Amino acid sequence: MVVVCAMFSVITIHAMLKQLCLGKQDVGSIQVLADKWQVTVIHLNGLSVIFPKPHKLHFSFCFAFQWNLVCNDDWKAPFAMSVFFGGVLTGSFISGQLSDRFGRKLVMFGTMAVQTVFSMLQAFSPNWEIFCVLNFLVGLGQISNLVAAYVLGSELLGKSIRVIFATLGAFIPYAIGYMALPLVAYFIRSWSMLLFILSVSGVLYVPLWWFIPESPRWLLIKGRVKEAEGLLRHAAKKNGITPPDVLFSDVELEDMKAKSKQTHSIIHLFKTRNIRAITLINLLVWMILTAEYFSLSLNTPNLHGDDYLNCFFAGAIEVPAYIASCLLLQRFSRRFSLSSTLFLGGIVLFFIQTIPSNLAAISTVLVMIGKFGTTTAFAIVFVYTSELYPTTVRNMGVGLSSMASRVGSIISPYVFYLGIYHEFLPYILMGTLTVFSAILVLFLPETNNIPLPETIDQMQKIKRWARPKNKLKAEMSGITESLEA
Repeated sequence: MVVVCAMFSVITIHAMLKQLCLGKQDVGSIQVLADKWQVTVIHLNGLSVIFPKPHKLHFSFCFAFQWNLVCNDDWKAPFAMSVFFGGVLTGSFISGQLSDRFGRKLVMFGTMAVQTVFSMLQAFSPNWEIFCVLNFLVGLGQISNLVAAYVLGSELLGKSIRVIFATLGAFIPYAIGYMALPLVAYFIRSWSMLLFILSVSGVLYVPLWWFIPESPRWLLIKGRVKEAEGLLRHAAKKNGITPPDVLFSDVELEDMKAKSKQTHSIIHLFKTRNIRAITLINLLVWMILTAEYFSLSLNTPNLHGDDYLNCFFAGAIEVPAYIASCLLLQRFSRRFSLSSTLFLGGIVLFFIQTIPSNLAAISTVLVMIGKFGTTTAFAIVFVYTSELYPTTVRNMGVGLSSMASRVGSIISPYVFYLGIYHEFLPYILMGTLTVFSAILVLFLPETNNIPLPETIDQMQKIKRWARPKNKLKAEMSGITESLEA
């Protein structure tokens, strides 16, 4: 028996392979043949499935067939992605503490080397197990250099350009790479060759070591005053500014030396009631936001239309999203900007279930609008979080928040497999959680037009909806007096 298949969603193919394997049939009974025009999956009992136009096949689909990740082993394909995010989770946990101790620059370039080297080795993985181990190490390096680079840029740049760097400078190149990926993948059909070529690009960053300085803020906190002064004088010379003969007074130097002797650990993010509340809200918001972002990104093959075009559109929508985040941060409060974009990214997902099946293109548009809101919020939350925490624990705070977000990214490969049980369940779940996170943001303090805090005591206080005790006591006294009268 021969079945010829057009383009199905991953979920549909998943269900079809289950039927092909006849429930508990051994995966060894599957044979894959490929030629220039088609890919044929042959079951040894005579049933075969033909997929015409192999350029439309998903890379994850070809990846699954290479190591027989079908039937009873079909869980291994999304698990490989979860292992990557597990590495990201580990990297998020250690990157903040490493860069706070050894410096932003050293950790950024060191972990970039880890990502590049192990990505290259991953392309030659002999089996699924080795691929997963290397995938974990790639994820560890990827997030560590991202967090270190982000904090380094935030501390090097002045207030006037910090927002532009944190939105357009840090993320627009990411969106350009996102858009270029389907173009490269269209012509390079082998996932291993594609991975290797993309990994080689990491070597291009090596010369930047001699152009990117260490963070003066970190040097001052560590008591390395002369190095910080040298960097500041060099920056002043580049900008045509004549610095004063004495940059720091004796009192300031003594204060910095005292700070350099202070040690901070992750416990300090929960030490006081205020920073504990801010940290817990940040963890929830980051986790939900990342879960929705990666769920929508990984769901691209299930959308109506061509996969390569949908992937391109998913990347292209991020360009206006990052521009919007920059404009929102410059013109509105941080709290309003983040809450409103989270609400937009969540609320549109509820309308997908109301779209008729013959208008599937509209559902794709709504998903892209949700991706727009989520991406905008993603850029804003980096800026907002880095401004909430003081210099002494800023990198640690951003790293911990990023670590919590990876809990969401670990489960994201499985979110849209819930569609097997109910078509719209993934959208309802992600929409509900994202709107909930939009409400949580309203409790965070505002940081717009406020100097970056240097110590935990300088942090802004969290918002409370309860009325102040003095005001409440005055109102109760007024009520009592009126009753007595």
